[in-house]
Amino acid sequence: MEFHQAVREVLASLAPVVSKHPQYADSAVIRRLCEPERQIIFRVPWVTDSGRIEVNRGFRVEFSSTLGPYKGGLRFHPSLNLGIVKFLGFEQIFKNALTGLPIGGGKGGSDFDPKGRSDAEVMRFCQSFMTELYRHIGEYTDVPAGDIGVGGRELGYMFGQYKRITNRYESGTLTGKGVSWGGSQVRTEATGYGTVFFVDEMLKSAGSSLDGRKVLVSGSGNVAIHAIEKVHQLGGRVIACSDSTGYVLDPSGIDLELLREIKEVRRGRISDYCDLRGGQSRFVADGSIWDVPCEIALPSATQNELDETGAAALIRNGCRIVAEGANMPTTPNAIRLLVGAQVQFAPGKAVNAGGVATSALEMQQNASRDSWTFEHTQDRLSKIMRGIHDRCLETADEYGSPGDYVAGANIAGFTRVADAMLALGVI
Repeated sequence: MEFHQAVREVLASLAPVVSKHPQYADSAVIRRLCEPERQIIFRVPWVTDSGRIEVNRGFRVEFSSTLGPYKGGLRFHPSLNLGIVKFLGFEQIFKNALTGLPIGGGKGGSDFDPKGRSDAEVMRFCQSFMTELYRHIGEYTDVPAGDIGVGGRELGYMFGQYKRITNRYESGTLTGKGVSWGGSQVRTEATGYGTVFFVDEMLKSAGSSLDGRKVLVSGSGNVAIHAIEKVHQLGGRVIACSDSTGYVLDPSGIDLELLREIKEVRRGRISDYCDLRGGQSRFVADGSIWDVPCEIALPSATQNELDETGAAALIRNGCRIVAEGANMPTTPNAIRLLVGAQVQFAPGKAVNAGGVATSALEMQQNASRDSWTFEHTQDRLSKIMRGIHDRCLETADEYGSPGDYVAGANIAGFTRVADAMLALGVI
């Protein structure tokens, strides 16, 4: 279902492109793009601390290598299935193309749930997962990174196993690594920071800024935490964030250090925030964060989290910008409602491209055996996000949809990949 939704969303923007460039239809570029180059499904057996044998399923969909090696994260979540991996991989093609960097699109992961597992159990799972995956990846072939459920701990265990099996320190094979063992400054922060850089460009194009704006950020994981951080740095105020159990409202602004302590150190739930924060903050169990009045909403948790009901609430409460920090978090009906109400809407393939862009910068540093400063890398990220923003608007203007970030992102990403496919022949 998610894969078909992602394909329809892109194809809906392409009519003016095919009309202007019939060679795309004549060469079956669109049909070829919708079929992954390779889909890998494998068994992942591992042993719990109590000695019980568990079996999970692993996936890697290598969707398009037209622009470079397959590039995209690994997700560990019990809901993961082939359809979700295909949707993520399809989105990744265009997201990566928008960065202007030489990377193709892919995605992978497992239905393993790391929550509640010991470090030793996570290590054994990651080692078993990599024992199969290693034969399909490499710095010139396929370069995975992290995603939901896969952070520095999991990437460390996987890279250690890859190094052990291959007898090579091929640091460019995985991105999102720790800074002390081949990783890049800003990679952890990149998706959240990049999301806010994009929103800042949206505001600048309208002669405004983030200063004093009330913002909602759904989720409370890596992307959400760093989006909150950058909003606060640029003068905005994030008043609510969430997890699967509900949301926290803190009118004076989310206490970022407390949120980090709960989510990154204690690995707790968002409900713990109010217990420790006190004051005016409150936790709303099973509530919709979209009911909270705001000017800017950043859905940054998971796919299809913002539905028509949530969009209606945002419109009713005066929200003016919705930008996707997660991958396809807004349903098609919700997008139509937002756009119809003249809420500026920007899709995830453009907004959250900062993570993969910084992964490509990490690959550059690995290839040259170099290491850049935080400031230099953040400046590169900021410029990349500004370039993506401008490319979306310029492309939308060119194809008769001024101000339409969805059309601009879809068309700009598609044409870059399609032109390369035509140059490479029927492959």
